[in-house]
Amino acid sequence: MKQDRREFLRKAGIGALAGIGALAGLNPLSALEKTDMSALSGKPVPGRTRWGMLIDTRSCTDGCRQCVTACHRAHNVPDFGDRKNEVKWIWKSRYEQAFPTSGTQFQKPELLGREVLTLCNHCAEPPCTRACPTQATFKRRDGIVAMDYHRCIGCRFCMAACPYGSRSFNWLDPRPAISEYNREFPTRERGVVEKCNFCSERLARGLQPACVESCPGKAITFGDLNDPGSTIRRMLSEQETMQRKPELGTLPSVFYII
Repeated sequence: MKQDRREFLRKAGIGALAGIGALAGLNPLSALEKTDMSALSGKPVPGRTRWGMLIDTRSCTDGCRQCVTACHRAHNVPDFGDRKNEVKWIWKSRYEQAFPTSGTQFQKPELLGREVLTLCNHCAEPPCTRACPTQATFKRRDGIVAMDYHRCIGCRFCMAACPYGSRSFNWLDPRPAISEYNREFPTRERGVVEKCNFCSERLARGLQPACVESCPGKAITFGDLNDPGSTIRRMLSEQETMQRKPELGTLPSVFYII
């Protein structure tokens, strides 16, 4: 019975997306899933891409929020003006908050006070996908941990499972709190969870994520972790990097140069 119910939910979700896409004159599954990998990788391998990000905190300017602004504007992230109802896809944390399990004894003062860009890690072993009872959050073939907002029932199990605090819940209707509405990306409803999607809608058009394009210090590198010839793989092999809470075994796809 459980398997039958799961299959029913899967087919119902696909049918709903197909209906919405038909009304809009789009193929919804290709719009959500298909990525033009050749635009970002010299040697694409269909079905084996794993998108990843490298953030050089040394080049990230304290106080700069251009990447946050660009991301939130592109994805219609609401701004309620208070911490209680805050919804965020990408944000800045202090070093000791971003890396609470790393050693902080006798660290340089400028390191402990440094602002670190934080977002969904799009883990290779995401605990959030296993916690979701409706498969509203799932891992795509290209490694992106995505969400189907129509399937989300607001149970927040994924929020409890995520060890990085990368998900937000819409306690209020988010639409009135959007200052600049982007018609190219869907808005959400009250009672659903949302998070960073690695700009999958931009990748489908062969574009870099909004945060990467908007960063004035060029502190963010994005690419295919499974392509040995990609820029991000070269940088990872040349630089000593860190991940957030690597001891949990989630295998984050976001790396940091500290």
